[in-house]
Amino acid sequence: MRIKNKIMAPVMAGLMLTFTFFSCVDEIKFGNAFLEKAPGGQQTKDTVFNSVKYAEQFLNGIYSLQYYGLPFHNETPKKGGAYPNSTYIGKFEVLSDCWQNQWTECALSKVYYAGKHSAAYRDQREEKFEYLKSNVWEAVRAGWLLIENIDGVPGLEETDKKRMIAEAKCLIATRYFDMFRHYGGLPIIEASFSGLDAGYNQPRASVEETVDFIIRLLDEAKVDLPWAYTGADLQNKAGRWTKAGAIGMKCRVWNFAASPLFNDDEPYYPGTTSLAVWYGGYKPELWDNCLKACQEFFTENAAGGYELEQAVGTRPEDYRLAFRKAYVTQASKEMIHSTRVTTGVGSKYNWWAWQNDDINRITYNPTQEYVEMFPWADGMPFDWDKTAAEGRLDEMFVKGTIASGVALTRDPRLYETAIVNGLPKQLDWSTGNMAGTSYELWKGGTDAKQHPVDGNGKYTAGYANHKFYMGTDYKNQYAHWPYLRLPEIYLIYAEALVKTGGSLTEAISYVDRIRNRVNLKGLVECNLDKNLTMDKDALMGEILRERVCELGMEDVRFFDMIRYKMKDRFEMPLHGLWIKRLNSLGQVVETPWYGGDRADGVAQPTRFEYEKFEFRNRRYWWDNGFDPKWYLSPFPAAEINKGYGLEQNPGW
Repeated sequence: MRIKNKIMAPVMAGLMLTFTFFSCVDEIKFGNAFLEKAPGGQQTKDTVFNSVKYAEQFLNGIYSLQYYGLPFHNETPKKGGAYPNSTYIGKFEVLSDCWQNQWTECALSKVYYAGKHSAAYRDQREEKFEYLKSNVWEAVRAGWLLIENIDGVPGLEETDKKRMIAEAKCLIATRYFDMFRHYGGLPIIEASFSGLDAGYNQPRASVEETVDFIIRLLDEAKVDLPWAYTGADLQNKAGRWTKAGAIGMKCRVWNFAASPLFNDDEPYYPGTTSLAVWYGGYKPELWDNCLKACQEFFTENAAGGYELEQAVGTRPEDYRLAFRKAYVTQASKEMIHSTRVTTGVGSKYNWWAWQNDDINRITYNPTQEYVEMFPWADGMPFDWDKTAAEGRLDEMFVKGTIASGVALTRDPRLYETAIVNGLPKQLDWSTGNMAGTSYELWKGGTDAKQHPVDGNGKYTAGYANHKFYMGTDYKNQYAHWPYLRLPEIYLIYAEALVKTGGSLTEAISYVDRIRNRVNLKGLVECNLDKNLTMDKDALMGEILRERVCELGMEDVRFFDMIRYKMKDRFEMPLHGLWIKRLNSLGQVVETPWYGGDRADGVAQPTRFEYEKFEFRNRRYWWDNGFDPKWYLSPFPAAEINKGYGLEQNPGW
């Protein structure tokens, strides 16, 4: 693998720089060409690190190599191979129980659903997070290059130098974590390497060593960073790593490391003894570390920092808009760290543009199982059987019509996460008013059309993804990626309290803060039958459910299933919803209303027949039971065979 020396770095909103990245090295090499050649001559490095401006540009170039969670590249292997954010690979959330991909040629459905992935893969599109093509090692090496050479930059203020080093350490640490949660223990790289070493042996580190390395970098970095950027600084420095980001990432790293995947009495893969994928036993102190990191975050934040976005007004639409602002608005009060790319919403290749088309490879259909996780608008759990018995299934998404007024009957977060039948398409950002047309997801409806249940259209499942689907009200904004948000810290803290024997009442209070933001009643009041103040397992179930309702499509659910080794959830058949429109006589009508019989004076449909159907193209994965090897990705066999100490994950 060769990464050329001239890589155009994306323009980062807030950093406002466009430049040619890594002009100080002839080539950056890892994988097939790793350490084949030393970095470019001393004169080239002198050029870059002989100017404050160029040194800052070099750092900004490393920022461009961060993880960005929305597929937007339309590149195919014929045009140079797959790489991060390829729509042909897709989001790995479709491997969870909450989303489904119906396109059979998507890597994640073609290879993973079919259970065909192996360590010997050659097509880079076969791996959900490619070991060599995810910009991780390029960012790590560049970070160390900056740290090693920054002392030579003339005219650079000492405070700025420390800040730049701290930011580089955050970039290295977070890129390690991005890879760690897919692979486990990794080779620890603590220098840029000259490429002239007499021999090279970089054995794979243990889980403990990898986690300690990441935490150490974050602890070192937090000392020289501001807690957050606000006011005028936010305009120019949005997207920079901060002390809040560094400590917040400690919470996330300990949360993942302390979970049963690595921290259990038995390894996730039977028979393995490798410490690269296991702590060697259960260590309760890991959860203590997670708790302390959260407490450190809240102590620092108490002086006035991040807070949850609150609704302006009391209508259901207002709560929905408050939730939208929380993950969309770049200056959101709860956005701890975000990443962004050049593809603004008006550009051709971006999430918003793709969402406006029925493009099969980016159809991320919410599953029926996921939709049922969202409670009613008052916070009471949604129960399909009970709702059906009460004759209220026609009210499970909306109540009323455009003409009479549409009431949103469920958790406001559902409507930002999933497109459901009857949901108005137009929502005025300034007023919260809903108008225009509504989604018609019944067979024959304007949107669903005649897609069979085994089809691959956007609305085939009876639902379509709505998260990050900005609409025209965001046409001129960048679609940034919410890498770390305040609600995740709240939920991590609640989980750590449960795991360390802390106050369950306090844990519940942090979950309720998030629920209250969208006007849901408290957990205890809505779940009297679950004894949440005494039953740790029941409370953990609610915390995990809240995580995916609040952080849907933000790369949370898949990793929750991984870290808790949810074999039963991976094996569980998943479903879509088959919707049929009924007329006043109870007869099925397979025609649209908008553009259809509305012109004949027929009232907007409010009566439907519902049938759950099983997604068939996932079945292969669990025909013989879910193999625990899938909890972690395989390293490329070709990389293992180079003999520098990379140990394959068990089962592969």
